[in-house]
Amino acid sequence: MADVVQYRLERMVDELDDLERREIFTRAEIAEIVKQRRKFEYRLKRPSPLKEDFIAYIDYEVKLDELRQLRRKSVARVTKKRKKKSVSDFAGVARIVEIYRLATMRYKGDINLWFRYLEFCKQKRHGRMKKALAQAIRFHPKVAGVWIYAASWEFDRNLNVTAARALMLNGLRVCSNSEDLWVEYLRMELTFLNKLKARKVALGEDKGSLVRDTKTVEDEQWKDENKELFMSLDEKEGNEKEENDEDSIVEDVEDVTEKVDFLKEKGSNVLQTIYSGAVEAIPSSFDLRKRFLEILEATDLAHSDEMRNTILSDLKRDFCNEPEYWNWLARHEMSGCISNEAGLEFANPQMQKAIQVFEEGLQTVTSSSMFEIYINFLMEAIVQSNGDENEISSLSNPIISHIINVYQKADETGCLTEELADEYVSLYLKLEKTHEAQKLAEKLCSEKFAGSAKLWLSRVSIEIRSLSENSSPSKADFQTVFELLSNALRKVPISESESLWLMAFNFFAHQRTYLDKLVEMSILSATKSHGSDHVFSLASTVVKFVLETKGAHSARKIYKRFLALPGPSLVLYKGCIEIETNLISVGDKDGLSNARKLYDSAVASYSQDVELWKNYYSLETKLGTSETANGVYWRARKTLNESADFIV
Repeated sequence: MADVVQYRLERMVDELDDLERREIFTRAEIAEIVKQRRKFEYRLKRPSPLKEDFIAYIDYEVKLDELRQLRRKSVARVTKKRKKKSVSDFAGVARIVEIYRLATMRYKGDINLWFRYLEFCKQKRHGRMKKALAQAIRFHPKVAGVWIYAASWEFDRNLNVTAARALMLNGLRVCSNSEDLWVEYLRMELTFLNKLKARKVALGEDKGSLVRDTKTVEDEQWKDENKELFMSLDEKEGNEKEENDEDSIVEDVEDVTEKVDFLKEKGSNVLQTIYSGAVEAIPSSFDLRKRFLEILEATDLAHSDEMRNTILSDLKRDFCNEPEYWNWLARHEMSGCISNEAGLEFANPQMQKAIQVFEEGLQTVTSSSMFEIYINFLMEAIVQSNGDENEISSLSNPIISHIINVYQKADETGCLTEELADEYVSLYLKLEKTHEAQKLAEKLCSEKFAGSAKLWLSRVSIEIRSLSENSSPSKADFQTVFELLSNALRKVPISESESLWLMAFNFFAHQRTYLDKLVEMSILSATKSHGSDHVFSLASTVVKFVLETKGAHSARKIYKRFLALPGPSLVLYKGCIEIETNLISVGDKDGLSNARKLYDSAVASYSQDVELWKNYYSLETKLGTSETANGVYWRARKTLNESADFIV
């Protein structure tokens, strides 16, 4: 290994001598360069060199070459002489290319490393680019990006259209399921035709472009109104000369029209051929056809309207049962008409077309996802109209009325989901229609969504909001809210009822009678849950709330009742231990003994929980004695099956 490294370093002598002779680096700097290169070379000659070793060596050489270039320019400015390029000007890039070659041979499957290699060769315009591309294609024939990169280099840098086309066709044979490859092939062919057209325009044999003019209607109208501001550069002067040249101009125009039609026809044929092949290869791809349509609309080709209708009819035939298609089609109808400045009116013709598309889609695909997409589209229209989704004035807005009709249709067809139902109620609240929102929430909670936490929360919130309008709610009002909350808490699963319990405790925080009833209900609910450990721990939350409202004595009574239930959860134990730990910090005398009892009960039920044992040991270390801490430690080592995990 040392002989190989020494041999590689000796091959750098000419380069280093040249750097010193040209005063780019000093002798001390060259010694440091040799030292660093020797270190990197030894790393590469290990039995199993890492990819990071190659990358670090490459990064060092790249920075060194950049520094060499800066020093060379600085020396040239001082001496005011332009020296010829020598061996040191080429050795750095050649060495980096060689390191890349070794790295890619070692890690052939790393596609990112190959692309770094290709990008470096492309940036430095190195002659190894062609060979590197061939090797990348050889080792990664199934990666469409390699074919695209190779064709792009041949087309843009090497200016070899035939080779680029051959690479694209070979790539399509191997990666026929790649959408990007089909789209880039079409772009390449149309770009080539546009270059031919630009060349003819430059020679005066043609005019125009294959790129469609993207000027808006307002721009065209302004230009027509201000014709006097524009003057044609090739305007003919003199009526006599125009009359004499009239016949020749007509002939030229006819000739140019024929050539324009030929190029546009050629582009149309290319697009149709590639589109047919792509659809045959990937018939289930919706995005591919959308991208082809975008390219078609961005170019000015012959029979473009017919081709557009063909693509749209194919999309409808193959994807009419997918909500995504109808959403795209409606937004496609709206493209270009939405303006933040002018706003969006419901009577806008394109808006009406989009609504017709959605209505047709609902007849074909009657599903909740279709209704969600439809409503989201209408809400976006409100944002474009008002500037803010929350600024919903009244039902007089035709878009709002239409949204409510869509919600009603979703409810009638059985496609109203919990999310849509909650948004339906929220819409009435935004419109300040509290009575309608209350009736709707009551209807939904009594029928399909009897177990929905979101809708019960909305219903109870509306009821509490109506009570808050009165300065002092009566006992009957409190009883009504309590009965409503009790009904909700019975129907909603305990694992989803966190927000309802919190609302109930906060509302009745100063009503001792109802608060005691809620505590009893929570104990009953915890009993029915059979000690299950949910994301929301009902018992732990109740204990913390009682601690805040009634104090430590009442909280201990409550958590003891919860712990007496069969199978208390680990979350409950941890919550109670946290409460006792906090009480210890404020000087509670019984806190430490209660925390020890809780830990003993917890480790008896969850003896293999390593974290629980660590917390117990940490408590004894901080607040107990060395004897009690050692006792916990040896109990943990003896109890845990994997005692090696208990490291403190």
